[in-house]
Amino acid sequence: MGLRDYLFPKTEIKAQESPAVLTDRFSYYPPIDLVSINRSEAITVPSVIRCVNLIKGIIGSMELKTKSVATDEELPNLPWVNQLSKHAPNNITISWIVDSLVFYGVAYLQVSEIYQDDGRPARFEYIANNRVTTKLNALGTYVESYRINGEELPMSGLGSLITIQSPIEGILYTGARTLRAAVDLEKAASVAASTPQPAGILKNSGADLGEREVSTLLSAWKAARASRSTAYLTSSLDYQPTQFSPKDMQYNEALQYMATQVARLCNIPAYYLSADQNTSMTYSNVQDERRQFVALSLQPYICAIEDRFSMDDMTPNTQKISFDIDSGFLRANPMERLNVIEKMLNLNLITIEQARAMEELSPNGNN
Repeated sequence: MGLRDYLFPKTEIKAQESPAVLTDRFSYYPPIDLVSINRSEAITVPSVIRCVNLIKGIIGSMELKTKSVATDEELPNLPWVNQLSKHAPNNITISWIVDSLVFYGVAYLQVSEIYQDDGRPARFEYIANNRVTTKLNALGTYVESYRINGEELPMSGLGSLITIQSPIEGILYTGARTLRAAVDLEKAASVAASTPQPAGILKNSGADLGEREVSTLLSAWKAARASRSTAYLTSSLDYQPTQFSPKDMQYNEALQYMATQVARLCNIPAYYLSADQNTSMTYSNVQDERRQFVALSLQPYICAIEDRFSMDDMTPNTQKISFDIDSGFLRANPMERLNVIEKMLNLNLITIEQARAMEELSPNGNN
């Protein structure tokens, strides 16, 4: 041990030790997958992908900032705060973190680089949830180890996983039946659209036809129905419908209802999905609407990421990581901002230089 190591011993920084299983062990950390639907099926529903894109698109576009815990003063960002992965910009990485939180309730980052001075992570790689499996303790209450593609990982340091847990359970578990119904409804509507004529049977009251002749007749009937609505049958053939028409099945009403259900599942206002069952808006302006959307729909995922990035194994406990919401999605219009700045200047709460900085204007050159 050198003199420097003796005088300034390194603090061993470990990953989130033995993350707790906060809900049903068979869904949150699934050693056995009981989910009746997967992500690839769920995103085929337009209302589902619309909800997910709204959430991940807005949060992914926000910048991360480093602040002092004591004074809330903005501090210079470490390189990983500006770019979590060296293979992708933060917009992409954070968007997929949010995607995992929405669908699974947990997201994973693998530590790809560390700082030599304190052992904290310096870079990460996003890991898809379907690549990760877990080993739980005997009671199923804590995670003992993680595996990626079957290979066991260390629980700290280089190669370990950073887990980001959402306060909201993933929709693949909480809304499995709703999503399955939505997928089945989309399939039924697609079949009805591709076969506008109600399913039925062609009854032959004449001489029996061979198998080849029957197949040719059915193919010709299907092709004719796809190109025209008027049909001609000989006296020996009779068409008998065996199901309701798409209009009778009320597919449009069912799709609108399912869009509303998906909006409820994802905590998204229904009018964002153009769901006819709930198109009312009670906000006086766009700014109020956005604040409500952030508070009720985005805040759980924002807090999950901010709090995890601010833990001591990633950030010194005197600092915190937060999203810059006010400068982006909730940025007021120019006139409102100028009115606030004017009042703060009149009360001597800020200087001219600070006011220029608030509007991202270049300094005036004064020393």
